[in-house]
Amino acid sequence: MKQQAWAGLLCGVCVAMGASIVAAQVANQPEPVWAYAWSTQPQPGDKHVPQRPPVREVLPGEDAEEITQLRRVGGSSAAYSRMEVRDGHDVIDWFPGDHPPMPDIIRHGPASMMAERGRGCGSCHLPNGKGRPENAPPAGQPVAYTIRQLQDMRDGLRYSADPRKPNSSTMNALAAAMTDEEMLEAAEYFAAIPWTPWMRVIEADLIPEMHLEQGNMYITVGTEPTEPLAGRIVETPEDAHQANFLRNPRSGWVVYVPVGSLAEGEALVMTGAGKTIQCGICHGPDLMGLADVPGIAGRSPSYMMRQLYDMQQGTRNGLSAQLMKPVIANLTVDDMTAIVAYLASVQPPTPAPTDAQ
Repeated sequence: MKQQAWAGLLCGVCVAMGASIVAAQVANQPEPVWAYAWSTQPQPGDKHVPQRPPVREVLPGEDAEEITQLRRVGGSSAAYSRMEVRDGHDVIDWFPGDHPPMPDIIRHGPASMMAERGRGCGSCHLPNGKGRPENAPPAGQPVAYTIRQLQDMRDGLRYSADPRKPNSSTMNALAAAMTDEEMLEAAEYFAAIPWTPWMRVIEADLIPEMHLEQGNMYITVGTEPTEPLAGRIVETPEDAHQANFLRNPRSGWVVYVPVGSLAEGEALVMTGAGKTIQCGICHGPDLMGLADVPGIAGRSPSYMMRQLYDMQQGTRNGLSAQLMKPVIANLTVDDMTAIVAYLASVQPPTPAPTDAQ
């Protein structure tokens, strides 16, 4: 009996020591800078550069003829100039049939910011709600979830763990300027748009040479795989001209993930792998969301990685984050990288056509 008691005590001590070691590893792990679109770790005193407010005018040094020339994208009957494309206060709409009619909060932003030309939700998250690596993909998310996130941003409960991230404070300011009615309107608009496939995932050791737009995204500049991926995930536009220059919301993304991360991520997502619980318990068996819990299948791994890391670092503190914190408490950055790589590869079901599509 004494031997059993000592064995039990020793086991308990080992478990406690193991938990302490894991907690220390998690607490001291470096930031996954690739998810925030930086190449270096943040330093004390780092601050973001505020984003410029939207403008619709020819700026000093610009070629007026070039910036006002009408452009087109395949499959659309619309035509917009570059000056119109970049005006986030009056969001362009290449494919109005892909989504419900845009209300003012989506097209123009909060009514309280009209004088200062605040951004419409569709300027960053796109009219179809699919977003880009530097921001959230709200399409298809539950109304209650989206409202709660906007309230958390408004109340200072959700911000970036990397102080250099420029659009985090922009989003907090927009949320603070929104009325309850505008939050509901935006949440209902995005919830009405089904989530559909948006990216292709490739496991790789080497990738084409990339240019990193600091704080924004990776842009492919090479043609041959010569740059080591080195544990990162790199999201890059299939066509940078379509995605960035023209803001074509049908132009998708390539996602490079480390070799072996899909299998490792699948084990963590589907079983917990002894470190956490199965994601499907809360996010639904198809990972497309459940009740007021968000869908996570086929969404931006950069965005999802930021959320997991922000929650671990205590900069995302709303109700949803409190429920997630014990779930991710023992996950390392490598674990989370594998998880979001696998989730990005999960193809959401293709919805039946609707009148809005």
